[in-house]
Amino acid sequence: MEILLGLDVGDTRIGVALSDALGVSGHPLCTLTRKNRKIDLIAISDLVSIHKVERVIIGLPISLDDTIGPQAQKIQKFAHHLGRVIDVPIEFWDERFTTVEAEEILHKLNKNSKKQKDIIDQVAAVIILNEYLECKGRT
Repeated sequence: MEILLGLDVGDTRIGVALSDALGVSGHPLCTLTRKNRKIDLIAISDLVSIHKVERVIIGLPISLDDTIGPQAQKIQKFAHHLGRVIDVPIEFWDERFTTVEAEEILHKLNKNSKKQKDIIDQVAAVIILNEYLECKGRT
């Protein structure tokens, strides 16, 4: 199975999740604090190399009316630039409500989501990755 990297790309942080060696479930990896595009792309490229990632799954915040809004356009542009620095396929995954879902999960675990923004981004990336894996029949 291929190793996948899941990304929840925001304006301030990028939550990162990694699939297990069998490619059947995602686990939190880290949260990258956004610096500038060049540094952000190098950081992700390094993760792809270090973990021998074979595919990157990026959450795309599609609007409730199924349109691509300004935030989704920014993420598509970021993915375009990422595709120039990594040599693995990039796919988008509809990430509607993943941050809300991540906050709910942390709330159930008695984690204060206001103080756990980095964790929220990682959990959102895990949700994106696991939904992708489930849809592709890998979980």
